[in-house]
Amino acid sequence: MSGSVGKGWRPAANPWVITLVVTMAAFMEVLDTTIVNVSLPHIAGSMSVSNDESTWALTTYLVANGIVLTISGSLSRMIGRKRYFVICISVFTAASLGCGMATEFWQLLLFRALQGFFGGGLQPTQQAIILDTFPPERRGTAFSVTAIAIVVAPILGPVLGGYLTDTYSWHWIFLINVPIGVLTVFGVLQVVEDPPWVEEEQSRPFRFDYVGLGFIVLALGGMELALDRGENYDWLDSDFIRKAALVSAVGYVGGVYWLLYARNPIVDLRVFKDRNFSVGCAAIGLMGFVLYASAVLIPQMAQQQLGYNATWSGLVLAPGAVLLVMLIPVTGKLMSFMPAKYLVAFGGLCLSAALYYSQGLTPDIDYAELAIMRAAQTVGLAFLFVPISTIAYATLPRALNGDATALFTMIRNVMGSVGISVSTALVTNHEQIRTSYLAEYMTPLYQPFNTTLQQIEQALIDHGYSAAAAGQLAMGQMAQMLREQVAILAYSDTFRITAALALLIVPLAFLFTGQKVQGGGGGH
Repeated sequence: MSGSVGKGWRPAANPWVITLVVTMAAFMEVLDTTIVNVSLPHIAGSMSVSNDESTWALTTYLVANGIVLTISGSLSRMIGRKRYFVICISVFTAASLGCGMATEFWQLLLFRALQGFFGGGLQPTQQAIILDTFPPERRGTAFSVTAIAIVVAPILGPVLGGYLTDTYSWHWIFLINVPIGVLTVFGVLQVVEDPPWVEEEQSRPFRFDYVGLGFIVLALGGMELALDRGENYDWLDSDFIRKAALVSAVGYVGGVYWLLYARNPIVDLRVFKDRNFSVGCAAIGLMGFVLYASAVLIPQMAQQQLGYNATWSGLVLAPGAVLLVMLIPVTGKLMSFMPAKYLVAFGGLCLSAALYYSQGLTPDIDYAELAIMRAAQTVGLAFLFVPISTIAYATLPRALNGDATALFTMIRNVMGSVGISVSTALVTNHEQIRTSYLAEYMTPLYQPFNTTLQQIEQALIDHGYSAAAAGQLAMGQMAQMLREQVAILAYSDTFRITAALALLIVPLAFLFTGQKVQGGGGGH
């Protein structure tokens, strides 16, 4: 049967123990994609680099990570899946120790690149192990455990990163991985095993596709550089960004052509012939975009506009993370008697509605209301990851699981990176648009402006300022009020745009084929 676990083989260890062990590795790696964000100013200060330069600690990780995500299936076949998984965890853990002990910025960048390169193999390999450990009718529940790593970790990253940075130092955001990594290596060695068909693949002659790898490096490396550095370098006005975008375009066009016609491609694009998988990739890409964009927007606004420290800006996300953990098992249960595509549509609708509700930001918004806004967004996310993942793999041949998990994870992560870059760029762009619009009303010819200015001046005079000093301070306060309102309006605009993108998940859900997934919960 397509995609089923082979007859006569079951893992010797308890499947749930295997799931928990391999998910610990994925959780650790996903956490590192966002845990650094709130700590970048501290890293810049302690290593005597600019805030702009400190963001390379994130860029190097994302570039290396995106490249390896795509080729992890091929590397698993060449090295052996269990062996590759253990190597990835071990080097990721060692690189985390290196990051935590780095004294020079170049050392941090080197170890971050190693983290990204070997961490990139963890998520797709984890999913491939789960796909082979469980038959299709039980995968929905298994993916509920996976969802806690994939969806909750990016939300917890800023919370944990902020706490460790404010309480101890930024070094601990990396050192915390070391004990978890060591335990996970021992756990994998004890309970994970390669199924017979994976061992059979490894025994076949294998030619590594270096040309395909080259195109992937150009495509994803160029794109990550352009997206991550675009805001700092003024996008296509920068020669560097134009060159990076051109390199990426050449990589994508050449890569697709090569991978479609090469005899032994590094990643098999035939997986996209499966309609459920293709639609699933589109849906998970949109979910990744919105997940990472919303996870960065709220802490960024809390710190920059509301004056929160790193810990409290992260804690705004905490209630949503708790709600997500509570709702994900409910989604797994619902899939046993409800068509999964309806859950996906419901999740997209909830997510879009919550993001639209989030546009009601005000300059004096308090912690509780901000946390409620974020919690509302997580309700929709809880109904997306598990059903999308289950349907995407439901009708795929087992032989394509390795390449499918690599591409599925790559699309989600790359779209997450796009979400972070686009959302921050939208905030900056809409601040400029809103400033040019509202500045027209900062004139004595506009009566409400005059009235407010006079009220502030009078209040300052009542506090003992001279009329001249009060006039200058009043104008300064009006300019500050303008900046605050412009920033809040820019965030509201960005939430409105992400709400429209999240709504696209709803029609995508109904493109899943009518084939029923064994055991219920399919696309029917």
